Amino acid sequence: MSAEDRRNLHAFRDYVMKTLDPTYILSYMAPWFKDDEVQRIQAEKNNKGTMEAASLFLKFLLELQEEGWFRGFLDALGHAGYSGLYEAIETWDFQKIESLEEYRSLLKRLQPEFKTTVNPKDILPKISQCLISQECEEIIQVCSNKGLMAGAEKMVECLLRSDKENWPKTLKLALEMEESKFSELWIVDKDAKNVEPKVLEDDEMETSDIQIFYKEEPECQNLSQNSSPPSAASPTCTPLKPRNYQLELALPAKEGKNTLICAPTGCGKTLVSLLICEHHLKKFPQGQKGKVVFFAIQLPLYEQQKSTFSDYFEKLGYKVAGVSGVTAETVSVEQIVENNDIIILTPQILLNSLRNGTIPSLSVFTLMIFDECHNTGKNHPYNMIMFNYIDQKLGGSSDPLPQVIGLTASVGTGDAKNTNEAMEYICKLCASLDTAVIATVKDNLEELEEVAYKPQKFFRKVESRTTDRFKCIISQLMRETESLAKSIFDELENVSQIQNRSFGTQKYEQWIVSVQKACMVFQLPDKDEESRICKALYLYTSHLRKYNNALIINEHARMKDALDYLKDFFADVRSAGFDETEQDLTRRFEEKLKELESVSMDFSNENPKLKDLSFILQEEYHLNPESRTILFVKTRALVDALKKWIEENSENSFLNPGILTGRGKTNQNTGITMNSQKCALDAFRTDGDKDKKILIATSVADEGIDIAECNLVISYEYVGNVIRMIQTRGRGRARGSKCFLLTSNADVIEKEKINIYKENMMNESILRLQTWNEAVFKEKILQIQMQEKFIRDSQAKVEPVPDKENKKLLCRKCKGFACYTADIRVVEDCHYPVVGDAFRKCYVSKLHPKPKTFGHFEKKAKIFCARENCCHDWGIHVKYKTFEIPVIKIESFVVEDIATGAQKLYAKWKDFPFEKIPFDATEMSK
Repeated sequence: MSAEDRRNLHAFRDYVMKTLDPTYILSYMAPWFKDDEVQRIQAEKNNKGTMEAASLFLKFLLELQEEGWFRGFLDALGHAGYSGLYEAIETWDFQKIESLEEYRSLLKRLQPEFKTTVNPKDILPKISQCLISQECEEIIQVCSNKGLMAGAEKMVECLLRSDKENWPKTLKLALEMEESKFSELWIVDKDAKNVEPKVLEDDEMETSDIQIFYKEEPECQNLSQNSSPPSAASPTCTPLKPRNYQLELALPAKEGKNTLICAPTGCGKTLVSLLICEHHLKKFPQGQKGKVVFFAIQLPLYEQQKSTFSDYFEKLGYKVAGVSGVTAETVSVEQIVENNDIIILTPQILLNSLRNGTIPSLSVFTLMIFDECHNTGKNHPYNMIMFNYIDQKLGGSSDPLPQVIGLTASVGTGDAKNTNEAMEYICKLCASLDTAVIATVKDNLEELEEVAYKPQKFFRKVESRTTDRFKCIISQLMRETESLAKSIFDELENVSQIQNRSFGTQKYEQWIVSVQKACMVFQLPDKDEESRICKALYLYTSHLRKYNNALIINEHARMKDALDYLKDFFADVRSAGFDETEQDLTRRFEEKLKELESVSMDFSNENPKLKDLSFILQEEYHLNPESRTILFVKTRALVDALKKWIEENSENSFLNPGILTGRGKTNQNTGITMNSQKCALDAFRTDGDKDKKILIATSVADEGIDIAECNLVISYEYVGNVIRMIQTRGRGRARGSKCFLLTSNADVIEKEKINIYKENMMNESILRLQTWNEAVFKEKILQIQMQEKFIRDSQAKVEPVPDKENKKLLCRKCKGFACYTADIRVVEDCHYPVVGDAFRKCYVSKLHPKPKTFGHFEKKAKIFCARENCCHDWGIHVKYKTFEIPVIKIESFVVEDIATGAQKLYAKWKDFPFEKIPFDATEMSK
């Protein structure tokens, strides 16, 4: 046992306490623990709980001086069945256990549903390998003595401590095998939100909605009667005074303190940031200058804030500029920072500049302002920037650090179940931002409530259709399509762990994704046969996805809209390759088309949800014809469907709906442009002809939009966490506003009620933290920062050694050969062209529908697989300086090892550790 092991065990004690029940290993620790210590640990568990017992156990353990106790502890873990914890401590790598945290959080939230819907006796045999043997025995005993609900609670308690990496998936499989209702809530395959620099080929294939943010104040206010600009020439501004509550929010920051400002949506936090910024810049004596950086998460908010700060501060003689992902390639970040007083940035720009040394450290700034600062967590760029800050702070650097300000409407509570846990969560957010002051409005609440009105909340539980002929027909087509897929690949059911899937559900979508991923890398000796099967399975699963999407639209909108969605899809299929498989699938759909059209036009099949939605709209507009409404829905397809329904409904067509969705492209839909987003908001805000009375939006609209006249917010089968609830509700800012949650699922209403409870818990936690002595708060934050830094340093990822062996790239759709890795070059660190004449024969090109210029790149055409009836999208053809080159995206290919034939998929180039050869102009000239 080295001193380092002892320090590590102390540093990682929180992981051990969350995982270990010490009473299960005490018998193996007898040579090192005294009898009275064993009894105290047993009593601690009985009286206070397992974590407290684990804490006491570790206290005794770390006090031991006898030789061999550390190895004895590891052996005890192994004997008891703690294989995951054993591995983590032996290697001091807790990443696998850390990766389980999101599932623990989910299970904690779903515990009430789990205990009322899951029979623990039925699923215990299927998940026993994820638990300690003693835990299994205790679960059976609780079921016998106290009943199934108590047994389910015990099972949750044990799963929350499980150190087995596969327990979430094993639980999912067990629930599905038992056809448990809870399996619909237990979603294991979550999309990771990796934030990284924008690369050229990514412009073709966005995978998630990009949120859009707009400022909260329509006006630009001059905050000072007597400005003192740094330059003599300065136009005068019409003075507009801030409100008292805004001055209250700004006060701690104006005193130079790192401050987290938490205030309701719509109260003017941007104005508060202007106040702070002006005071900060004016406090420097002659000959010294301040430098402010304001971070905006997404491009529209960046544009808005850049405009707001420029309009105000340039009149005072300050220089304002900005850099975003769009402009980063055409401007020098270093010069922009050096030559301006206020810099507006998207955070990834600064993160990239810190990494490549363009910006040497954060000490070049004197003030950093983080908008929507609740995002400062995990691998978000905000947190990565603050890692640099905290490393500099704890590293003893003599360079001064900038003041930090965070702005948010809701700090959130994470997975906290009580006020103490919520306080701990908020402390961690403050530690991430290095803020020891939380500023909220206390002295001027009445004034705040006059401005930031909290709308009334209503829950409406509605019924779904009792019979659904449309669903029956589409389900039959899906069964036929599955049978066709099985006829060419009889192992279809075995390639995915997702069983007992239901049509028209998120789980079915997950099954499609897992099947596609598995089939893309399966191999056969006959490569032509392998290619044929891969391509056919790709087509079958793609059609199944469209049918599944149509059923989801049918569930929440009209049958007609679902049918139109499918008709548009099959029209696109006809206009593409349209091989024999696609012809067969299209024929089967068209054979049912007449019946589907008849069913969809039958008024008796109208969706009851839409009747209730229509009733709410008519009632509210009868009471107030000048109402403005935001209707939140989950998907873009539903946005389109509900827009058509309103336009074609004679009673609601006067609403003339606008739409607001993300700008990115998904597998099913194309986002709208930024100009379209702005136009939609401008039309909705217009007071002239009142033409756009309702805005139908996805989650893109629940942060940052300023629509002061919006007085009706409807969440249609739409619910998120407590932060999203507060921001969604915050769209309704006019006095007398109302907020409706409309759903056919009682669980959705229950989740929103939990969010309301968590909001109250959050507010109570903030009030308690504000009573703390500031020095005590700073010490708490410092301890968290030191612990997090230790863990971060301990778990630093080792860069993979590039594989210099040549590999093949195969088309991910048809498995046709494309190129070798030896033919790939790297341009400007993130673009990957293929050189050589051989590759030109493998692709065909079509003029790009949206040609653009990015820095030295001119996007001219799209490139596709040249194999007959494949046409899989491979990337783009560009002009780079004077060279015409094809640039590929790795997600379009399968990588095959030439020596072994093993195949792998990569979603991003950064994940593919091959030898990256820089682009060489002289090579092209040869």
